[in-house]
Order: sequence, then structure tokens, then C-alpha cells
Amino acid sequence: MIRIDDRHYTRREVEELTARRAEEARLHARPGARYAACFARTIDWLGLFFAIRAAGGSLLPLHPSTPLAAARRAARDAGCHYLFFDGFTPEAIAPEAETGAPGRLIQMSSGTTGAPKVIARTWEAIDREIESYVGHFREPEGMTPVVACPTTHSYGLICGLLVGLRRGAEPVVLDTGNPKYILKALREVERPLLYASPVILHTLARLLPEGEAIHAAMTSGTLLPEPWFARIRARTRHLFQQYGCSEAGCIAVNPDMTATSDLGYVLPHHRLRTGSGPDAPEEIVLAGPEEDIHTRDLGYRRPDGMLVFASRMDDTINVSGLNVYPKDVEDVVMALPGVTDAVAFRKADPFAGERVALVYSAAAPVPVQTIRDWCRERLASHQQPADIVQADALPRMANGKISRREVAALYAGAGR
Repeated sequence: MIRIDDRHYTRREVEELTARRAEEARLHARPGARYAACFARTIDWLGLFFAIRAAGGSLLPLHPSTPLAAARRAARDAGCHYLFFDGFTPEAIAPEAETGAPGRLIQMSSGTTGAPKVIARTWEAIDREIESYVGHFREPEGMTPVVACPTTHSYGLICGLLVGLRRGAEPVVLDTGNPKYILKALREVERPLLYASPVILHTLARLLPEGEAIHAAMTSGTLLPEPWFARIRARTRHLFQQYGCSEAGCIAVNPDMTATSDLGYVLPHHRLRTGSGPDAPEEIVLAGPEEDIHTRDLGYRRPDGMLVFASRMDDTINVSGLNVYPKDVEDVVMALPGVTDAVAFRKADPFAGERVALVYSAAAPVPVQTIRDWCRERLASHQQPADIVQADALPRMANGKISRREVAALYAGAGR
């Protein structure tokens, strides 16, 4: 049913484990309770996950590296009553409240302001997402999902593990981010479909021996920089991309990725509105059961139905009335040999209103003037970075994304 690293667990073993966890945790005595769970071992976490879901409870999964104090804080912020921390006797966090509400998967999202926001989706909504995903995205049929990202995140849990089980596959869950171990696991699996972060995919594409390719890979979470996309695409037979948000789950899937900004075709259970063309992108908005979900992403739909990303509304830089999309600048800079990462962000300007600031990292020192000359030949005047700084490395979050807010906060005072 599930393979975790080199250990196979049959359906019977998983069902017995689920029943044992339900008994140990006394889930039957706590109907409607909200739990947080943090476990070092994936099989322990998954056994409890299946048990809580079957019991109709609500669950906040926490990344296995979360310290106890941070786990308690997250549990309180999410309104949880109990915390499981590497054990099956839960710690009481808050008095239980009889709500009668259906069980939910609870997630913490940064939202549009950066402040933590609690997102709770019913198990019924997640089942609907899985059925829509499986019915609409048919290309992976016959492939084995290899989940090289945390199953405590919805990407690995829902799209990797639960969708794989729904297709009748035996998902392979890897507890390590070691690229060499991931490559070893991929070679042991027939027709593997790798679920991983863009950073892992790029690393694997660089490590692959000449003449070897990844059978299939899924990218999600953040758009691939153009140089990364070109490298990964060249070393992958089938490259997929999915797009979504915490409030709605997976929104669209691209079954044959030929451009990094092509997010995919919208899953049929969603109703969505956005811009109608590249010259007039608008916010991507989903009709929700109670209220609309605003993604804060600018995009449009092509005539063939493909959803295309333009920029984050929060990231768009307005230079003298002209929009600059950070990705356009970043892709150009990252195409310069030696540059490894780049982030463009806005800074206030007394004359233009806003100007483009750029922070980049490189394998060796790259002079700022080299960056300026490179950009001058490849970008319009309003897209030119005014402030440019080289950093040793750019801060990344646990999911592999570069933290734009942290970059902007760290380098907002950098001079021209």
C-alpha cells in the first residue's frame, strides 16, 4: 500500500496501525476534537492521520523538524485542543468545545499580509479535490508517485500520497532530501513520478549522469526560473506543473509543461475568473462555497483554456505607471552564467514612485556592473534594476521558496 524509504507497508499493516493509533489516542472519546501532530517518523504520523480522519476529527500536521515550543504555539494559534508530539498520548492545549463541525484538515498559511492565517478544509472538500484531480489529470496513470517532499504539507499529502492511493498505486515516500538517495530510489521504481520542490528538481537535473533522465516530475509551489526550467525540462521525459492555494487546494494542472508561466488547465470542480489576455491580466479569483477566494495572483486564460501566470499582485513594481513583473527581471539575471539565485523587489523612489531593486547570489563574485550591462541589453528601461546587491545566499523557507519578504526586509536599505 505504501513504501517509506526501503520499508513496504501492506494495506493490512496500515489498517492495523490506524486502529491501534485510534485506540492509543482514545479518539473515540473525543468526537469533534481538533488535534495538532508532530512526529519524527513518517509512518507514525501517517498512522495517526488516517485514524483521526476516520474518526471525523480535525488535524493540523506539523513539519517533523518543529521544536516542541513552536508546536505548542502553532497548536494554540490554530485552535487545537490537543497536541501529539512524537507520542500517542496527547497533551491538552485548550479545553474542548462541542461544535458539531465536520472534521477538517487544518493548515497555517502566510496569507497576503505575511501574518499566520488558519485555513481549514473539510475532508469532504479534500475528497472532491482528489476525485477531480484523478479524473481530469490522466497522464500519471500507471506511474508510481515518489513523494520527496513533506507529507505534512498538502502538496505531498494530498496530491502525492492520497491521489496515488486513489489511483491504486503504491506511493513511495522518502524521508530524506538527500539528492543522491532520491536518484537511487527513482532508479528502483518503474515509471516513477517525482513530487518534489523546484530546488530539489534543479539539483537532481544537475546531478544526473549524461544520458539519464527522470521519467516524470511534478513541480509546484513557485514558478521555476527560466534557466532552471530549461535544465529540468531537458532531463525529464514528462514534466508537469500544478497550481493552487491553501484555501482551495489544487486549482490547475499542466500535463505537458513547455513554459514555466503556463500554470495548467483548471480542475473541473472549480469556477474561476481572471484576465482574458497577456495585455490585460487580472487577479485569479475562485468562487467559494461561502465567499470568493482571492489568490492575489495576476493571470489570464488563453483561448485553449490554459491558465497563465503574470505576477503576484503584492510583488508587482510600478515604475512611473509601468508595471514591472519581478520574474521578468529575475529570469534575465539568472541566465547570466554563474548567477544561482535572484530576487527583484520594489523600493520607494521620489521621482518614479517605485524602482526595481535586485539581490542576487552567485557561485563566485559577479561584479554589479556586469549585472547592469547584462540587463541593459535584455530589459526595457523601466525594468532596469536601480539598486543591485550580491549576497552569499538568499533566505529560503521550509518549502524551498525564497522568502521575498525577508529579502526585501534585509536589503531594503542597500544603496545604489
